[in-house]
Amino acid sequence: MNFNTLLFMIFPYVSIAIFIIVTIYRSIFRPFTVSSLSSQLLERRWLYWGSISFHWGVALILTGHLLALLVPQSLVIWNAAPLRLYLLELTALALGIWCLAGLVVLTWRRLSNKRIRVVTTPMDLVIMVLLLASVITGVTIAIVYRFGSYWFTSVFSPYLWSILTLQPQPAIIAPLPWVIQLHMLNFFVLLAVLPFSRLIHILTYPLGYLLRPWQIVVWYRRVTRLDPRV
Repeated sequence: MNFNTLLFMIFPYVSIAIFIIVTIYRSIFRPFTVSSLSSQLLERRWLYWGSISFHWGVALILTGHLLALLVPQSLVIWNAAPLRLYLLELTALALGIWCLAGLVVLTWRRLSNKRIRVVTTPMDLVIMVLLLASVITGVTIAIVYRFGSYWFTSVFSPYLWSILTLQPQPAIIAPLPWVIQLHMLNFFVLLAVLPFSRLIHILTYPLGYLLRPWQIVVWYRRVTRLDPRV
């Protein structure tokens, strides 16, 4: 058994199993821990700018990856015209840099603010490092190994489908540059760690809000009358 088999054939299934089992366990037996544990009350300004950039950037990038996995042929047709290929590549790179900027702001905020450091757990730092590694390698790939939206459909899509269909083909990943392999490996590490962190809140859906009765909120404040003689 070589490292390629261990990292890209066995570890992906270990990662997926951990993700599913721990997520289900935490959702059923520890539902109140599934929260983002917002630190907005401790600091707002940097949270706003970092959160907007990171969340929108990562959401759009993941959507693009998902489309390349589910409908790769459509992406090939889109990239058939050079202008559309360049437009997609530049957009993806801009989103990656935007996402990285937001993540750097959030990391700096969490490390530099004393009040936020107090509520920061070791798992928060682990997640930050993994997210930074994922975004940095992704941006590096977009710059150094260009036209990723084109070769993704012929490399990563078949590999990921081989994992999902229980017919793993790690040989597809073997000849790729180390930074691309690291980007893929980091994804599986992040997937395994995610259910142990506060990042698990991205999997929650507030469907109960659609069914519950209206909740009336009344602002109550006891008014204390001042003695006019004072």
